[in-house]
Amino acid sequence: MNILRLLNLLTLLSLFSMIAIAQQNNSIKGKVLTADGQAAAYVSVGLKGKGMAVTTDDQGDYSFEKIKNGNYIIRVSAIGLKSAERAITVSGNQTVIVNFSLSESADQLKEVVVSGNKRKYKIDAPSSSLRLDGPLLEAPQNIQIITSATLADQQITSMSDGALRNVSGLTRLEHWGDIYTRVNTRGARAAAFRNGINLTSDWGPLTEDMSFVDHIEFVKGPSGFMMSNGEPSGIYNVVTKKPTGKDFNGEASFTLGSYDMYRSTLDLDGKLNQSGKLLYRLNLMGQTKNSHRPYEYNDRYSIAPVVSYQIDDQTLLTAEYNYQHVKLSDLGSAYVFAPDGFATLPRDFTMSEPGLEPSIAKEHSLFLNMQHHFNANWKLTAQLAYVDFNQKSTDIWPSSVAANGDIIRDLYIFDAALNYKFGQVFLNGHATTGSVSHRILAGLDVGSKERYYDWGQTSPLDDAIKPFNIYNPVYGAPVNGIPQFDRSKSLYQRGANNRVDQSYTGLYLQDELGFLENKIRLTLAGRYTYVKQSEYNTDTEDKRFTPRVGLSVSINNQTSVYGLFDQTFIPQTGAIKSGEQPKPITGNNIEFGIKKDWFDGRWNTTIAAYRILKNNELSPDPTSTPAAPFSLQLGQSTTKGIEFDLRGEILPGLNLVANYALTDSRVSKETEVYGEVIPVGTKITGYAKHNANAWLSYKIQTGTLKGAGISGGFSYLADRSSWSWGGSGTQEMPSYFKLDGGFFWEKDKVRLTANAFNILDKYLYSGASYGDYYYWQTEAPRNFRLSITYKF
Repeated sequence: MNILRLLNLLTLLSLFSMIAIAQQNNSIKGKVLTADGQAAAYVSVGLKGKGMAVTTDDQGDYSFEKIKNGNYIIRVSAIGLKSAERAITVSGNQTVIVNFSLSESADQLKEVVVSGNKRKYKIDAPSSSLRLDGPLLEAPQNIQIITSATLADQQITSMSDGALRNVSGLTRLEHWGDIYTRVNTRGARAAAFRNGINLTSDWGPLTEDMSFVDHIEFVKGPSGFMMSNGEPSGIYNVVTKKPTGKDFNGEASFTLGSYDMYRSTLDLDGKLNQSGKLLYRLNLMGQTKNSHRPYEYNDRYSIAPVVSYQIDDQTLLTAEYNYQHVKLSDLGSAYVFAPDGFATLPRDFTMSEPGLEPSIAKEHSLFLNMQHHFNANWKLTAQLAYVDFNQKSTDIWPSSVAANGDIIRDLYIFDAALNYKFGQVFLNGHATTGSVSHRILAGLDVGSKERYYDWGQTSPLDDAIKPFNIYNPVYGAPVNGIPQFDRSKSLYQRGANNRVDQSYTGLYLQDELGFLENKIRLTLAGRYTYVKQSEYNTDTEDKRFTPRVGLSVSINNQTSVYGLFDQTFIPQTGAIKSGEQPKPITGNNIEFGIKKDWFDGRWNTTIAAYRILKNNELSPDPTSTPAAPFSLQLGQSTTKGIEFDLRGEILPGLNLVANYALTDSRVSKETEVYGEVIPVGTKITGYAKHNANAWLSYKIQTGTLKGAGISGGFSYLADRSSWSWGGSGTQEMPSYFKLDGGFFWEKDKVRLTANAFNILDKYLYSGASYGDYYYWQTEAPRNFRLSITYKF
């Protein structure tokens, strides 16, 4: 009953606020000039403490329409500028003109825009697809964003290619040939979103190529405003590139690297008609790449066109299509197995074979987005999405590993088809009741995820008479030859018994109440979710209400402290040997943190402490195989940790991303599995207790070497927990340290970037114990990349 009263109260507040807004039609307009009287284009103008901001146009003009009566502080700012503020009062349906003159000249401002806005490592507000209509500094949660400049400086090509170093506490599991990316944070898997749509599944869709990605948003902990049927560890949201509205803008790049890597990208951005209402963005990419292991390769291309149409002053329609195609070697080619411990074989060792058919993965995705502004305070967003993924592949896995190194390699068929459909609509609004401001979010999400898998055909490459010996390998002539799998039936027929289908409906309502001129913000929210699921011929359904309560307090204009309580649940997919259906995870997160902008917002720090409690968590069964991927169901686990993130421009030309996370995830209720008791205090799989990263970039600002720079960084993981239960007496993975770095040079429209990875040439790997043998995957030894980029 209390929950229903809360929802009713929030609904009434929203209705009263909309009525009050409809009766007010004030506006604020003005022009921003430089010290020498030139227009200050692309400068941020905001209403301080209201979560509203616009950018000046080419003529330096800005405007806020349909503003409610009240007192405001207008703030003009940009990285590298001295901020300017002006206090005003608006009432009686009037238009208030407020002009600004900056202390910088036009030339100085141009340099600020280029070096600050285009090269920033820091973003102050999330994308609209994350739904939070306000600055990150005010959000009662740890949210970190990897910018496009960061991705370019580090020459990151996909989500699997080093992106995770830029956010505290992230680790990557199950490499799978760089076609899937599994990201773990806070002791569990983070849900994978693209443009606000939840694409998470066990295998597929494809990991995003960075050629069509603008930035990546990480939300730590449950994210009730995005979903409630998901892991309480968090989500990441990949935001793709959209048209910017410029007359014509483009970028072409070419990269070459070690192991025969050749990569080209083209990014075109412009107008399709003279009025500028019809815009486009087109991103193309082609890449070929081999590996430090023989018989291993990954060739891919992508096509990503986007068209947007400004129907009128209030309504924007955007259509986006992404196509990704990957041709690669056997999915299991990176896996190495041995009976006597980790890293006992050469770094370039492989269990794969020449002559195996290539694996092919294709993904089509379509997004249709409509944004309608009722006025300056209320915006409605509606989105439809469709994703089709198809994979034809194989996977090598051993059926036995002997103490003398003899292995019987089985080749499995591994075909998959995924068909996803989504719809969502949400309303963002700002309103006032008396002295209390309201930042309101209401939304509806519906989705359907249908997946088919075929891993039911297996053929041994070797036999007991002529096994494959890891200490004396012979390639090219397996005793049983290379099998040809039967694909005469469609995958939907072959995978009928391995079908997973999930549909869900979610309703969400949130009100962020602002007190004392929005210095204190109380978030009250709730989400009702209904999930229906069919997995391996077993049907389940669940419905839950999950509350969310947050408090954020601004100590001053650049410092806030926050606390959060959030809940989530997730019906789990997985097979348990006993035949039982996995129970849904239920989890909650308690989190506290401090956020601070430094030196007028040039850089930011976040410190967060949290505790996540999860019930019924699944963990990989060490006795499973790709053909029978069983899981273990645990009782309860508790994850605690501290996170620190720093990002931004420390000094002119000096940009830094640095982070550290202390994570501890353990069983908190005794569990019995196969007659063996897993005691309280046992470590949960899939994280590193200590995780530290940094990336520093310095660009020379003046003199003969102006435009040249150097960059570098490291990743360090200690006390690593593998992704599978190893059992007592098994080896632990050692600490991990990777050093990367290079140099760059840019002048006018040209940029050269060169980086070396794994500079210390360390034997780097991740893996797990599988009972009486070990598996691991090695990373490349020291390798290099050189890129040239031309902007036009």
